[in-house]
Amino acid sequence: MELDPEETAAGLIPPGAGLEELRKIASHCTACPLWERGTQTVFGEGLPDARLILVGEQPGDIEDRKGQPFVGPAGRVLDQALERAGIVRSDAYVTNVVKHFKWIALGKRRLHQKPNSREIGACLPWLDAEIALIKPLVLVAMGATAAQALFGSKVQVKRDHGRFLPTDRVPHAMVTTHPSAILRAPTDDERHYALDEFVADLRRVAAVLK
Repeated sequence: MELDPEETAAGLIPPGAGLEELRKIASHCTACPLWERGTQTVFGEGLPDARLILVGEQPGDIEDRKGQPFVGPAGRVLDQALERAGIVRSDAYVTNVVKHFKWIALGKRRLHQKPNSREIGACLPWLDAEIALIKPLVLVAMGATAAQALFGSKVQVKRDHGRFLPTDRVPHAMVTTHPSAILRAPTDDERHYALDEFVADLRRVAAVLK
């Protein structure tokens, strides 16, 4: 879905702005309706010159409340996988395609909803600005939303995970599973298998970083 730049966050991003300035501006972003539901904008976090950028779909419930990416259950899976792969999380930059939490209420719980193409398109300029400023060596898109936002609708995580894909954004780019998908696996065996696959993908990233 192609959006007019005036329908996206692109017009909010001033030339020459650094990450801290972008973070402050993004905290007031109203480019799509998700700002009305989210507690706050959850911008990326990490080294401003990181060689690795990890991109997920959107913040979850805990991330929305704390204002930091990947600090909930999926973040713990990511931390575990990075450690096994020999990657130090604090050396990376972690962010999401969509910066607000999209959810519906189920009793007292707030359940994740997948962002639609309008919401993704409106928010994507923030991610492009992060990538342009950080200039990472490697980008990893975690999950279908991030993969298709960055590489197009023909990319399939199950088929394409673990191999490097062509992109103009960075020298090396890969798609892999989202840590939350590992948590949703129905059995312990399937969770262990999914985690091992995720770690194997990240080890390929670690080899490039070295």
